Amino acid sequence: MILKKRRVSFEEVPSKLASVVVGCAECHTMNPKKHQDTFEHNGYQVNVVVTPEDCATCHPVEARQYSKNLMYNAVGNLKNNPVYHGLVDSALDVQSFKNMKTILKRPDDQTYADACFYCHGTVVEVKGTETRKTAQGEMSFPILSGWPNQGVGRINPDGSKGSCTACHTRHQFSIEMARKPYTCSECHKGPDVPAYKVYSVSKHGNLQSALAKKWNFNAVPWAVGKDFTGPTCATCHVSLVVSQDGDVVAERTHQMNDRLSWRIFGLIYAHPHPESPDTTMIKNKAGLPLPTELTGEPVAKYLIDAKEQDQRRKTMQKVCLACHSTGWVDGHYARFENTVKTTNAATLTATKILLSAWERGAAKGLAQADSIFNEAIEKKWVEQWLFFANSTRYASAMAGADYGSFANGRWFMSKNIQEMVDWLEFKLKKKE
Repeated sequence: MILKKRRVSFEEVPSKLASVVVGCAECHTMNPKKHQDTFEHNGYQVNVVVTPEDCATCHPVEARQYSKNLMYNAVGNLKNNPVYHGLVDSALDVQSFKNMKTILKRPDDQTYADACFYCHGTVVEVKGTETRKTAQGEMSFPILSGWPNQGVGRINPDGSKGSCTACHTRHQFSIEMARKPYTCSECHKGPDVPAYKVYSVSKHGNLQSALAKKWNFNAVPWAVGKDFTGPTCATCHVSLVVSQDGDVVAERTHQMNDRLSWRIFGLIYAHPHPESPDTTMIKNKAGLPLPTELTGEPVAKYLIDAKEQDQRRKTMQKVCLACHSTGWVDGHYARFENTVKTTNAATLTATKILLSAWERGAAKGLAQADSIFNEAIEKKWVEQWLFFANSTRYASAMAGADYGSFANGRWFMSKNIQEMVDWLEFKLKKKE
């Protein structure tokens, strides 16, 4: 139990930290030779950006686990994937209207940083220095591009990836804050990743909203039924959870997917999780950087196998079983995995309509080397999997029923398919 209560994972306190408490300097003067943003400040070598490599001085296990996350590679996975980045541009392009056509202009770096890369993370680079007047006189400071940012996959001036402050906001780095769902809601609100919205209307979210004021969010380990009586995001995905007798229910992990059997964020279909956190290496049979074929089959070479899926499923189910019976948990998973199947089928229907539009010349697509996100039917296709199928799967996984029914759920998948068919018929008639 003594080991379970530790909040740091190093084996031995570094000698230079053994006689001090953690303050400003302990973090902002760490590893100065590795930091491109290090500058001389009143006789000290100070760096602006504190990184996971700095945090690893005291938290090496957590930093190593986090490096296995998709979030760790969130910048490259989005920026270096032409399909995903094309989707970003289709959302952020600056549009003007002339001669009955829209003219698109690529967004600037500030727009990227203020939108998709706010959560994914920016590339923080030193672009020189500037002199400022301070209470101590004129001082020189580094000029940083891509700053401020605390995105989960931020590329830091010391070459590391990630930002611990995405969840443990500076300067308290509170475990209580990281365990509360509001922290996750900053990036997981939807409509593409509606985790917080679904959670807030679920029975679990109801418990948290009504009873959390009585819970102990600081306890390590975290005892179910004693410290809390309903799960938050951290309970299911991160925290060291134990029974009231101290038996381990789930080990603490900062690899957010090692309790997840499915990647329900459809790209374009729900699929087993990628083996590597760097998804830019994935290529399907058509040569597209997608984890599935356009017709839905998983690209098995790059994804975890059935055995690993089963192991992750059992790990998560142990958390569920801390409160629920086996029959309840088995029934929940049966519904959820059926939802994965039916939402993938609904996405396939929309994809077939889009493929027909491309083949019949009603829209321009891959064969014409055109964007697959810039026409009305293509945008509706994106909504089918990115908004409506995702919402339905999240609702099924987290018991937030209406988000799988009428609030961006099955109703909208059905409506969207009909509108795509109507659009295609209209275009074909016009063409004739």
